[in-house]
Amino acid sequence: MTRPPRLRASAVVVAAGAVLFAPSAWSLDLMQAWQRAEQHAPEAALARASREAGAARGEQAKALWRPNVVLEGGVSYANGETATRGAQFSAPGFGSATGVSFDTSVHGGTATRYALGLRQPVYNRERSAQAESLAIAADAAQHEWARSRQDLMLRTAELYFNAALAAERLQLLQRQQRAVDKAATEARDRFRLGDRPVTDVHEATARAASLDAERLAAQTQLDLARNALADLTGVARLNDPTETLALPGGTPVDDIGTLPDWLARAERHNLELKLAEASLRSAEARSRASAAAFSPTVDVVAQVARERLSGDGDFGTASNTARNRAVGVQLAVPLYTGGMRSAQATEARALTDKAQATLDQARQRVAQQTRAAWLDLAVGKSRISALATALDASRARLDATRVGLRAGDRSTLDLLNAENDASAAELALLEARTRLIVHRLQLAALAGELDDAAVQRANALLQSTRS
Repeated sequence: MTRPPRLRASAVVVAAGAVLFAPSAWSLDLMQAWQRAEQHAPEAALARASREAGAARGEQAKALWRPNVVLEGGVSYANGETATRGAQFSAPGFGSATGVSFDTSVHGGTATRYALGLRQPVYNRERSAQAESLAIAADAAQHEWARSRQDLMLRTAELYFNAALAAERLQLLQRQQRAVDKAATEARDRFRLGDRPVTDVHEATARAASLDAERLAAQTQLDLARNALADLTGVARLNDPTETLALPGGTPVDDIGTLPDWLARAERHNLELKLAEASLRSAEARSRASAAAFSPTVDVVAQVARERLSGDGDFGTASNTARNRAVGVQLAVPLYTGGMRSAQATEARALTDKAQATLDQARQRVAQQTRAAWLDLAVGKSRISALATALDASRARLDATRVGLRAGDRSTLDLLNAENDASAAELALLEARTRLIVHRLQLAALAGELDDAAVQRANALLQSTRS
């Protein structure tokens, strides 16, 4: 019977509404995870604050050679007395006299003072070394920010792939559990028919219970991995069951170049080495500052000042006012500091030796890490090829075991083992592909080349794990 047109139209509307309001899959790729982590992660904010503080050190270095201007002013309650003896006095119409005395006094008067002073450093070896040290600290803060950013990129990638692999591991266990449940049902049915021994039923039941325990553990690992990624990125929807993460779909490796080339690039651009070099240069600057302890300093100084004291005294109301203006050059030569500067010089030399040793140690460590990351990439393609071959063989074995089970040549235990091996081989291949991407990012970080473009290239190798 043909449905009325109105009913057909209603069905179309209902179907469209179901599609419109049905929960849709939501995905987060690696690049999006990094962008959100850069905005949300506390370590990103910490790195930005440190970078701004470092930039301020550069301004401090410039300010050391700029003039300092000081304005002083004050009001106080004061007493004052002056006594002059043996003075000579002369004035028009009064003649002159010698042995004259002048006395003034103010008790409980008001004293006011203001002064405007300027000091411009001209020559100061210690200040030069301090300015150099501050400029080095500003450069080091920039390197520290870049290294923190690279560390956050690597951490984001690791947490992202941990969550993606945990989701894939859970899916494989669920798929394996469905296959085992099916095998257990078939074993029970065939046991009732007398076609299979009871041991097949027990083996399938035991394997199903074991897989259920593994599934619960995998679910816990997935929840922890998702929460860690959510904390880093601020993405609350990561616990949504419809969310998807991406894993590499092929062999994610290109021409990695030669090991000597990577070692040279790491030696030139590795951010840890740049920080160690900055620490050494800063220690050398401090050592030079200590060595300049007894060097003279030359400053241009200028001052305008006025002082006044007024009030009542022994001889009536009185006031004293003094004004002065001066511009000149001031020379200072330190003679003795109680041994402080020599002790500081000894400390600075020791810290310079320590910074040099730290740099040498960092060079060895970076070279070892670069060599390890390069070797992992060099053998990674062959390892993935071998694991892909193992996966094909495991799947072929699984198909053959299913056929053999139906023919009576294989047992249920053989099928369960084949299912387990095929799932393990699939997961091992995914983990190897993922590690290869992480190693490539690590190698880029060791060479100081890990940036948004590198993350985007890694992201282009991924594909959704769900259809």
